[in-house]
Amino acid sequence: MPSPKSILLAGNLYPKKHMGQNFLRDPSTAEMIVRKAQVHEDDVVLEIGPGLGALTMPLARSASHVFAVEKDRDLMGFLRGGLSMEGLENVTLINEDILNVDLALITEKAGRPLLVFGNLPYNISSMVLLSMIDHRAMVSRCIFMLQKEMARRVSACPGTKDYGRLSVRLGYCADVAKLAAVGANLFYPSPRVDSEVVEIRFTPEREQPVYDEAVFSEIIKAAFGQRRKTLKNSLAGGNLSIDAKAIDAALATAGIDGARRAETLSVEEFVALTNEMWRYMV
Repeated sequence: MPSPKSILLAGNLYPKKHMGQNFLRDPSTAEMIVRKAQVHEDDVVLEIGPGLGALTMPLARSASHVFAVEKDRDLMGFLRGGLSMEGLENVTLINEDILNVDLALITEKAGRPLLVFGNLPYNISSMVLLSMIDHRAMVSRCIFMLQKEMARRVSACPGTKDYGRLSVRLGYCADVAKLAAVGANLFYPSPRVDSEVVEIRFTPEREQPVYDEAVFSEIIKAAFGQRRKTLKNSLAGGNLSIDAKAIDAALATAGIDGARRAETLSVEEFVALTNEMWRYMV
């Protein structure tokens, strides 16, 4: 496959910085990622941001079908041409922003939960991850290439500086594992930091689930909204439909000291706190 730089220059195109475009330029790395992800012939893949097809092609050779969602209209012709040259006919190209795509419709067409792949730009990583959590009934697992900072956030443990909203939301419903490290030099243009490939495998419902996941999300958002404040003060200032006395009562019943900070709470403590606060919010 020609280099991303030569392909773009031939079309008088350049990487779009506002879209966070960094194209994987090493075919062997793409093959390694697909291999480590253990893609099977019965998998239906949803690929986010295929770019010039570095991952799309090995995915199409391994999976039953690939739905490739690319926002950049300028790249669609290159994708079609590359797939045609390789004789790959099991790819459906969708020119759309992934955040606007109807995942239910794609899942219906697939006839099974989707295996989601993507080299995610930093500026949309959080939004895509939260969307996958919200739509996890339609997703078996995700294989995402993330900048190192984001990769640390999705797998962070309580008490660390990287532990936050994403860590808790994913810790509630998924297991996260690192599959590979990918150097910045393997992209065109080279980003400032290296990347990591992580697998997010969604798990069955917990033994002690939250009563309302929307409330869970809002409480986590409020708790981490003002990280330097105590948990009690962060929750009180978080625009939640609950007064300070009820927050005190919920914290006491959940056995959580309101003077602690959000990053010290485990996922289980956030679940317990949510279920106590929920009683006052409904």
